[in-house]
Amino acid sequence: MKKYTKPTKNAEPPRNEDLQKKLSKLLDGSLFVRSIQLLKNSQAKSRLFGDSVRELSGNEIELLVSQGNVSSDWSKIRVAQGFTTDFIRNSTLSGECVLGVFSGAPREIAPGVMFPDGIYNSTIVCCEIGNECAIKDCGVIANYCIRENVIIFRSDSIAAAKCCSFGNGVPIPVGMETGGRDVTSCAEIDVTIFEQVAMKRHDKNLLECYEDFSKRYLESITCDFGVIESNACLRNITGIKNIYCGESALINGATLVDNCTILSGPEERTEISHGAFVKNSCVQWGCEITSMAVVVDSVLTEHSHVERHGKVTASIIGPNTGIAEGEVTSCLIGPFVGFHHQALLIAALWPEGKGNVAYGANVGSNHTSRAPDQEIFCGEGVFFGLGVNIKFPADFSQAPYSIFATGVNTLPQRIEFPFSLIQSPSMLMSGVPLSYNEIIPGWVLSDNIYMLLRNEGKYKKRNKAKRTQFEFTVFRPDIVNKMLLARNRLSSIKKKKKVYTKKDIPGIGKNILMEDGRSRAVDTYNFYIEYYCLLGLKYRITELIRANNNESIHSVYKDKTNAALWEHQRSILVREGFNKRSLKKNFARLISILEGIAHDALVTKEKDDIRGAAIISDYQEAYTKASDDSFIKDITRETKEASLKINEIVTFL
Repeated sequence: MKKYTKPTKNAEPPRNEDLQKKLSKLLDGSLFVRSIQLLKNSQAKSRLFGDSVRELSGNEIELLVSQGNVSSDWSKIRVAQGFTTDFIRNSTLSGECVLGVFSGAPREIAPGVMFPDGIYNSTIVCCEIGNECAIKDCGVIANYCIRENVIIFRSDSIAAAKCCSFGNGVPIPVGMETGGRDVTSCAEIDVTIFEQVAMKRHDKNLLECYEDFSKRYLESITCDFGVIESNACLRNITGIKNIYCGESALINGATLVDNCTILSGPEERTEISHGAFVKNSCVQWGCEITSMAVVVDSVLTEHSHVERHGKVTASIIGPNTGIAEGEVTSCLIGPFVGFHHQALLIAALWPEGKGNVAYGANVGSNHTSRAPDQEIFCGEGVFFGLGVNIKFPADFSQAPYSIFATGVNTLPQRIEFPFSLIQSPSMLMSGVPLSYNEIIPGWVLSDNIYMLLRNEGKYKKRNKAKRTQFEFTVFRPDIVNKMLLARNRLSSIKKKKKVYTKKDIPGIGKNILMEDGRSRAVDTYNFYIEYYCLLGLKYRITELIRANNNESIHSVYKDKTNAALWEHQRSILVREGFNKRSLKKNFARLISILEGIAHDALVTKEKDDIRGAAIISDYQEAYTKASDDSFIKDITRETKEASLKINEIVTFL
């Protein structure tokens, strides 16, 4: 079993005062804003070089002309101290330009292609170009501040208008396409703040706070030129308009990048490449938009990616989420969502993320034929299976980590049972609409715990985000509270029946629930609620032993503490009657639970072996056996280690 790690504090929605402070701190500490401010507020002769520039000498003009260069007015060209003419050839310089120092140092302008820095076969209009840049075979570069060590190679047009906001201030209609949850784009905002603005429409103070910030942010970064930061590389591009290109970013082979902020850094390089089309958007650190992907009117937060013809329109994409081949429109998607096939996701509010959209899933019936004004709340960890059709409106936020099985068609509904399986009904029932599916609450816990525990570790290992905090633990207070409510609804039926509908059990939505599924779900929820409480007890006793606080050990069930997580676990432990058992018995029970979970994970994985071997003749030769699976081995080892530590606690007691 996995080692118990104390859950970190949930990424709670910030209170308005905290939000205001966070936004002010962001604005004050923004390197993006600072860079723009330094450039646009400069009163010197040059934005890049201050007053350390001069006009060209007559001899320098003659040399430049002899090297094939042209200018309508050489007097408008200024150069940095140390400038030489040697590495500017066959180019046109127009308007007021400032040129840095080019030493001819070799630069890799394309993979494996070295060329001396300088300006070659290009047209430069009203630009400032920093030291050691390499610009070659470019149609027009107009109205940009280009910092040092930038490479621009074979690009048709790179131009900026006299009023650039770089994709900031764009209204994004997440959820309802007709408006009502609009969020204004800001390049550096994280998905938790976007979530609050979209989903707390009743909180006018919060909305005013964000609106005020947006206006100040937009005013701070709006300027009358484009910016390309140091060490960026732009090559083989059809068109670039009105962009801020961050440090070390790579734009390679893009079709169009228009009105965008591209945040990037040496260790978090952002890439837009291979036919990508990006417009009116903000792209954060470490993102990748490639292989014919389209991103319009959207925000990609850190280390998300869109690839393989994926289309993202009017959406906010959370950290570590990947979109490929399918379409995402008017969505707010949280972290770690897998969307790697042709599928549809429209008007989805999914800030919790950690879910999956399988091939052919149609999560997008937001149009009633009257207006495209319907939406869905997906819920944390929800898995939309192959070819499902989800009708709107829908709310699965109270059913985290649920699975919609292959081919299911759902009616508009709200489901409030976590870890459920929604599948086609196993039998037809008289008096029940044919369009109802069957729900099995808690099925993911009882029959697919392997998936749940593996994902918990997988997300932690794959996380690349540095600015957003995540809660990777599945069994935490808010999820357990949902389990308790679900268990209580299932337990409080007035009369046992063969089949139940929402008239009998609120929260099961437009589905049927069989009695066998109900009774199993009660047992499953009870098992994992107890698991949660006893893990907390183990952690608390371990803390007390380490602190040499032996007196508190014997009153651990009743002593109140300032530890919010333990207080939640302790309150449930007492309410469920686990405090009536001795510590030793509770720890013996915990060992049994851990071993049971490890066994269930193995059995879950072995189902694949049994089914596969019965269908595919060489399955056993081609696939790793469940018992040899690396994750199963980890669970087995960790369960043994946890049991040994628990026994050490028992010995101490």
